Amino acid sequence: MASINFKKKEIECKIVYYGPGRSGKTTNLEYIFKSYKNYVSGEMISIKTEGDRTLFFDFLPMGIGKIKGFNVRLQLYTVPGQVQYKSTRKLVLKQVDGIVFVADSVNVRRGKNILSLQDMQANLKEYGISIYKIPLVLQYNKRDLGDQGIPLMTVEQMEKELNSQLRVPSFPASAMIGTGVGKTLKECLKLTIVSIRKQLKLAQ
Repeated sequence: MASINFKKKEIECKIVYYGPGRSGKTTNLEYIFKSYKNYVSGEMISIKTEGDRTLFFDFLPMGIGKIKGFNVRLQLYTVPGQVQYKSTRKLVLKQVDGIVFVADSVNVRRGKNILSLQDMQANLKEYGISIYKIPLVLQYNKRDLGDQGIPLMTVEQMEKELNSQLRVPSFPASAMIGTGVGKTLKECLKLTIVSIRKQLKLAQ
């Protein structure tokens, strides 16, 4: 649930980019940081291993205006996708307000996507959050790699395997060149703000 400070008239909400290792979560945040400078306050904190994978999280606060007179601060996080960082992924999901699930379009990553989505659902459940109720958007990343001859799953196949039950908004994307990155974030923001408005109404 978003942190609402009635005294300061401030709402702080948290969006987490979730998905398997090397699916493009960090690349999404790097593109947002570079392309939306006017909305960024502070620096992006990135902790990486030698393999250039996110070890802990990227942190990107963004000011997105006001909701019912409250100033809104947005924090964007990624989680480490590797299996051994399960406890860190769960920790980053604590008090999450919205999620972007970044799926890898490359054929050989099919199983990793499914396992990561199941892992996310299990972690949310431990916090008492239903995957069907949290603001959630799916991003089918790396669509550009098909032009390089790398076998990709079709968007229709990914929809069937990852979104047939969830039925949430989804976007084909290439975080490396920025295609679909803004659309994904905008949709997740829209869903998250609708959710926060409801929370604010209940809290007042």
